[in-house]
Amino acid sequence: MPKTRRRTRPMLPAVLHPDTAGIDIGATEIYVAVPPDRDERSVRRFAVFTEDLHALADWLRLCGVQSIAMESTGVYWIPLFQILEAHGFEVCLVNARHVKNVPGRKSDVQDCQWLQYLHSVGLLRGSFRPPDQVCVLRTLLRHRDSLIQMAASHVQRIQKALNQMNLQLHHVISDITGVTGLAILDAILAGERDPHTLAEFRNPHIKASKDVIAKALVGDYRREHLFTLNQSLAAYRHYQTLITAVDAEVETLLVHFDSRIDPTINPPPPATTVHRKPRGNEPRFDLRTELYRILGVDLTQVPGLNSLNVYTAFAEVGSDLSRFPTHKHFASWLGLCPDNRVSGGKVLSVRTRHVKHRLAHALRLAAQSLLRSASALGAFYRRMRAKLGAPKAITAAAHKLARIIYHLLTTRTPYCETVLAAHDIEYKRRFESRLRRQAHSLGLQLVPLTPKPSVS
Repeated sequence: MPKTRRRTRPMLPAVLHPDTAGIDIGATEIYVAVPPDRDERSVRRFAVFTEDLHALADWLRLCGVQSIAMESTGVYWIPLFQILEAHGFEVCLVNARHVKNVPGRKSDVQDCQWLQYLHSVGLLRGSFRPPDQVCVLRTLLRHRDSLIQMAASHVQRIQKALNQMNLQLHHVISDITGVTGLAILDAILAGERDPHTLAEFRNPHIKASKDVIAKALVGDYRREHLFTLNQSLAAYRHYQTLITAVDAEVETLLVHFDSRIDPTINPPPPATTVHRKPRGNEPRFDLRTELYRILGVDLTQVPGLNSLNVYTAFAEVGSDLSRFPTHKHFASWLGLCPDNRVSGGKVLSVRTRHVKHRLAHALRLAAQSLLRSASALGAFYRRMRAKLGAPKAITAAAHKLARIIYHLLTTRTPYCETVLAAHDIEYKRRFESRLRRQAHSLGLQLVPLTPKPSVS
């Protein structure tokens, strides 16, 4: 008789972390799974009220759990994360894309059991989260960005009201919310209609002449549009007041950070750009010096970076980048490096990952500002722009800025452009050599230009 094949169970990975739990978080309920041998009901459901979250932590303590895996679902995970950390648990916050469930039926019970299993066999990696002191600043930074966006929407409503009255003021001055623009708007809302009288509020630094401004202020002053203009301007000023309050809170919190350098003994290097007062949405206090004191290095010396860019970097990652072994890991976390996909020895794609990160966005904006920079970074950006196009050049320059930030924060050394300048000189040498070879192949010869003698 033919021998019957013995059915064997598939080999399962060895359990590396037996004292683990998995949590599936929702808006109104939370499902928690522990190893089956810890409780008769290894999966339990809890409400999201604070006392229920503390009861969840007590039950996990009774089950002997030490490490917990949970998804970063919206903002619902934040209260539970903080309570579990306060109870002394090791919380592994994982990306939802990394823990997709197996094919088949999906339920909250299966999700938390799948999280517990993956965590027990060591297949999950926790997401980066800066220290709690930095998270406070990060919350204020993101709130401040939201306030700026809402204030900008009311600026657009102000421009809409002016367009409806055919007042072209915002087309002849660059900033409708500047000194001249606000003074003219206040006079209009106070009842002034004479364009030449309104043009007298022109600031001497405005490029447009009084006659041009007066011509732009001749329009149809309708009551309904003046009403909407008044409310939009009041809303804009209200948000500016809120932004100022946020800046005051940030200034108070920055004082409590440890100093890596004393600005009174080792003052920061001279600023690359000198302004008499903060511009745009910059804070109204000396943010650059505070960040220099905390970080121990002045990142604003890097071309393209200003105080707001550096503050974004500090609020998103903090001053300790030891969680990232190399600058490559840091750039990959930001989504600024190629995401190579190779199969069968064939490169399928090298496009960057689709990552939404505030620091990556800030670095891209900084990279875009290098277009007219006379630095070696500016030359690199223009070279990449000519070779790859603007979008890829922005990503390449942002990648280089991320590497520079990582190097400066890990070594605490001042920014020096010597290496970048040497690369730029080497590129120019290779470029000249290539031009000479091309000219020689065409039977031509390159002759360097001699400077013309000065005429006395």
